[in-house]
Amino acid sequence: MKINLILTSLVTAFVLVAGSAAQAQTTKIGYVDMNKIFSGYYKTEMAKKQIDESQASAQKELQDLVDVFNKNLDAIRKLNDDLNKPELSKDAKEKKAKERDEKAEESKRQEKNIIEMRSNRLKNLQEQAGRMRAGIVDEIRKLINEKVKSDQYDLVLDKSGMSANGVEIVLYSKDAADFSDDIIKALNANKPKADDASAPKASESNKTK
Repeated sequence: MKINLILTSLVTAFVLVAGSAAQAQTTKIGYVDMNKIFSGYYKTEMAKKQIDESQASAQKELQDLVDVFNKNLDAIRKLNDDLNKPELSKDAKEKKAKERDEKAEESKRQEKNIIEMRSNRLKNLQEQAGRMRAGIVDEIRKLINEKVKSDQYDLVLDKSGMSANGVEIVLYSKDAADFSDDIIKALNANKPKADDASAPKASESNKTK
């Protein structure tokens, strides 16, 4: 009961303060959908392609190591089979046993390299994705801040934001107050044409030849 009275007092106080503020000055509130803006920016798709290419390259490099590792295991199994042949001489068995032990040690090193490479490549990909995302978000925030200043918004909320309970923070807003499309249009104003976008890759490939 005491808690209810406290909550009621707080709500009443908030309403009174909000009402007084509204009389003195109207608060201009704007909304954006950061998920929509992020997805609609052409650099986001470019960044995704770069990450996919890096991931494919890392996967190929890793698979090459795994193939060598598996080939070494096959050689070890074959040596073990040869050692079980009764017709094999003592000297031949000692030679094959030594070769098997060397390959066993080599396989341990290969397995360690595979584990380390997988961990390092995953870390590098995560860092690369994080840097790209941070750069894109910074560009978006810069345009939003410019919009805030030019249109004199007092507060801008992200419609895609979620509360701790998994519920949208903004349950309703007028379309007129949402300027996400304006931000997307501004971001894509300098979007290169298909030919222009592929040109840098071509020049880079020529350098590597």
